[in-house]
Amino acid sequence: MSNNNKRPKALMLSAAIAAASLGMSLQAYADQYADAAEKWVTESFQRSTLSKEQQLEELAWFTNAAKEFRGMDINVVSETIATHEYEASVLAKAFTDITGIKITHTLIQEGDVIEKLQTQMQSGRNIYDAYVNDSDLIGTHFRYGKVVPIDDIMSGSGKDLTLPTLDLDDFIGLDFTTGPDGKLYQLPDQQFANLYWFRADWFERDDLKQQFRERYGYELGVPVNWSAYEDIAEFFSVHVKEIDGNRVYGHMDYGKKDPSLGWRFTDAWFSMAGAGDKGLPNGVPVDEWGIRVEECHPVGSNVSRGGATNGPAAVYATTKYVDWMKKYAPPEATGMTFSESGPVPAQGNIAQQIFWYTAFTASMVEEGLPVVNDDATPKWRMAPSPRGPYWEEGMKLGYQDVGSWTFFDSTPEKRRLAAWLYAQFTVSKTVSLEKTIAGLTPIRDSDINSEYMTEMAPKLGGLVEFYRSPARVQWTPTGTNVPDYPKLAQLWWQYIAQAASGEATPQKALDGLADAQDRVMERLERANVMPNCGPKLNEPRDPQYWLDQPGSPKPKLANEKVPGKTVPYEELLQTWEDARKG
Repeated sequence: MSNNNKRPKALMLSAAIAAASLGMSLQAYADQYADAAEKWVTESFQRSTLSKEQQLEELAWFTNAAKEFRGMDINVVSETIATHEYEASVLAKAFTDITGIKITHTLIQEGDVIEKLQTQMQSGRNIYDAYVNDSDLIGTHFRYGKVVPIDDIMSGSGKDLTLPTLDLDDFIGLDFTTGPDGKLYQLPDQQFANLYWFRADWFERDDLKQQFRERYGYELGVPVNWSAYEDIAEFFSVHVKEIDGNRVYGHMDYGKKDPSLGWRFTDAWFSMAGAGDKGLPNGVPVDEWGIRVEECHPVGSNVSRGGATNGPAAVYATTKYVDWMKKYAPPEATGMTFSESGPVPAQGNIAQQIFWYTAFTASMVEEGLPVVNDDATPKWRMAPSPRGPYWEEGMKLGYQDVGSWTFFDSTPEKRRLAAWLYAQFTVSKTVSLEKTIAGLTPIRDSDINSEYMTEMAPKLGGLVEFYRSPARVQWTPTGTNVPDYPKLAQLWWQYIAQAASGEATPQKALDGLADAQDRVMERLERANVMPNCGPKLNEPRDPQYWLDQPGSPKPKLANEKVPGKTVPYEELLQTWEDARKG
């Protein structure tokens, strides 16, 4: 009997030891993630708009929210830029350490991202659990219904997995990722604009200023319009020619028949010229692609259908693109792509570029470059791009790239929710300022206006001042008028290349582009594959009918070469500052 009494006690002791062991194990896990959070905040995320205590609280939320996903392997993808390199090399590891969810963050070229995304949309096969995908596809995502809107995640299955401190009001790009139905479809992850770039040191040289004034009758400065840009391009390429013994050029661009040539145009040429309608973030009813939308349905891009892709403003813009590259850019520019031409201004022989992507800022401030002073301040500055003669106040003026987290309904829900946690981590206030400093692609107002960015501003050539100014709202991505970005975007480079190479006149090339876009939209209309606001094309009619209507498409101006106008850079900065304060 005494032996029988010992066995339960032994079992009880074993259970107690097991429970204690489990408790110690759970505590060890808790300590493991808390220690990881402490380590990452202390060593890697020191610069933040949050206090260290607030950062640790935010990271503790991620640790707790990730419990049911711990041990999963999640795959996400983005294009290869400095910001995403930081995410892939730093933030993915930090998230894994803090949550126990393994993240594989793949970097590929932008065109490849779109190809994978398109394949997943069409096949329903889960290729990646989340994409950082340009908001340029907002019209595509809204119309096809294959994307799970961020609003639906936050109000549905991801309600309890939405970061309490996400603070959507702090994001500067939500207008660009919101569909016509008012829903937020994508979560901004990085953001950069294309702005005018110029050699401020050359523009301040008394000898050059005097020569320019004597030749053109006004001051050398930041060009307000395309006439002034053209004069400055001619001045440096044709009349100055050499500075400090080096051949210089007044313009830089690229013209190789390559998909990136299409981006050059859909991003900014037509919007700067003024081809679309008034309206922000994009023209209504005609956007800068020249696509007219009526009651949310795309109705055409040819002028004969009420579009503007081949209208006078677009032809003017394309003509200037071709002429300036031939006359004022380095001879090799015509054979370059986006990635090949991007580093050229940093080599020191370019005076200005009509629009230049601020994503290159980080690579333009490296010590030792010909465009950087000995004190690490840049010899160059960025400013608003000049506007063409068809542009009117109230229109968008340039392009802003907003890479945004995008989730598909073909991704299994549990994997999608785990990826949703990682997406929020990459934009959380704990890490967002460090990410902004690493890639210079800000997404939060609080980061832009932080003391850290104030300290960095003198070395960034106007980037901070631009993003702090109210003017930034005039730089927007492709809007919701474009019904199928992957299908339509691939047409642009093929037709623009005809004009760039001289194979066709700008008018003929754009006529071909407008017709090709309309044929794609006709096929989409017949296939009836878009449950939301698919194309319903207008019947063609005499183009003059549409040119006689108010707004876009706009009739050809009698004089497209208006007097050149410039503004001193410091005056421009003061205007921005006054607008910001008042």
